[in-house]
Amino acid sequence: MRDRIRRHLLCQLLCLGRHTLTGVLGTSGRLFCDWSADYRMYSADRIKPEKLFRPVRQSLTGRLGPTEPLVAALDDTRLRKCGRNTYGVKYTRDPLGPPFHVNFIQAQRFLQISMACAADNEMARMIPIDFVHAPAPQKPRRDADEQACVRFRQAKREMALPKVGADRLHALRDAMDAEGQGERPLWTVVDGGYTNGTFITHLPPRTVVIGRIRADAKLYFLPESSAGKPGRNPVYGSRAPTPEALRQDTTVPWQRINAFAAGKSHAFKIKTIRPLRWRPAGKKHNLRLIVIAPLGYRLTKHSRMLYRKPAFLICTDPDADIQQILQAYLWRWDIEVNFRDEKSLLGVGQAQVRNPNSVGNVPALAVAAYAMLLTAATNAYGPTGQPDTLPAPKWRRRETLRASTQSLLQHLRHEVWADALHFSGFMTTPSDNPKPQKLQKSLGHALFYAMA
Repeated sequence: MRDRIRRHLLCQLLCLGRHTLTGVLGTSGRLFCDWSADYRMYSADRIKPEKLFRPVRQSLTGRLGPTEPLVAALDDTRLRKCGRNTYGVKYTRDPLGPPFHVNFIQAQRFLQISMACAADNEMARMIPIDFVHAPAPQKPRRDADEQACVRFRQAKREMALPKVGADRLHALRDAMDAEGQGERPLWTVVDGGYTNGTFITHLPPRTVVIGRIRADAKLYFLPESSAGKPGRNPVYGSRAPTPEALRQDTTVPWQRINAFAAGKSHAFKIKTIRPLRWRPAGKKHNLRLIVIAPLGYRLTKHSRMLYRKPAFLICTDPDADIQQILQAYLWRWDIEVNFRDEKSLLGVGQAQVRNPNSVGNVPALAVAAYAMLLTAATNAYGPTGQPDTLPAPKWRRRETLRASTQSLLQHLRHEVWADALHFSGFMTTPSDNPKPQKLQKSLGHALFYAMA
């Protein structure tokens, strides 16, 4: 079983065609062998994705300092499917659709946690450390009884993405505690879809959340002391300015904080207020509000200055360093790069499987192979280093910030196939024997099957 899993992990990276199970078997040169055991490995739930991600997380944690927090980004993605009978497939909103028109697609929901591997220049690469299937419950029929509707509403709350994300953070926090990392804080960076009461109220201990918040969110100052007064102690004080009101308030000065983003260091203008409370977060969490001014940019050297939208953040640790909070939030974008590489380069979601166990295990193994590739490259060349096995193409810029996933895959294929593929008879005179040469199963044939 161990050798089979190792073979599938490697072939997920070497496959050149569609990343189906047939393509993986063709890449491994096992098209003429019994393939039932390879399919049962997924359907019988013999793969534990958390065990595959464990060495990746341990290797990245070893690069952190004794008191340095573990920064992780949490987000969900959709894998498009068209089969109605496939487990977990439902109509969902297209995240790539325009804001003025709602588009719906058939897809499966997956939740991913990526850990930041920082370099000396404050740049970081997000590497996946968790990938789970998060299906939505099946809606009952119109003529269903009341008990079926009650079960559906209960399952809808339990299987909501913020609740599943909080459960995965609990599993991550428990794994850190079991490995002797109980004193290390866990910082989780999320977008606006997870900045709500369902997610924040279910956080594990020693966990900090940095997330986007609405511009018109209603925030409150801490209540004044009510010692000696009758009644219950107040939880919320007077109303604090909304994030948009704080941005427009001229009496609060802007601060300049340097952080790395988009390939270089920028000076961001921010405003902050602490401590605050927010009703969805409850009284257990004192928050810090951060307003980031829009960043100006030019499309060309002589074009007019354009501005992006402002960002409004909250942090559940009001005493945390403001520069670290801003930098951790800017690192979150790299999880979107993970999703793009997983779908476009590794073909996550292309496997045509219907078994409930296979639906979750096949993409998880492919993402684990991707995480191992990034971790091995980081350990070998550093977060900003690049392999030098193959020369860079002529059209590539001379200096790049880090090795791309495509270049890492090319160097891996070169290391595996360079010594196995031989074209010694390519330029020789053909033999007079009219009978065709009998081909034997080899790595070369596996390569040609993988390209089909």
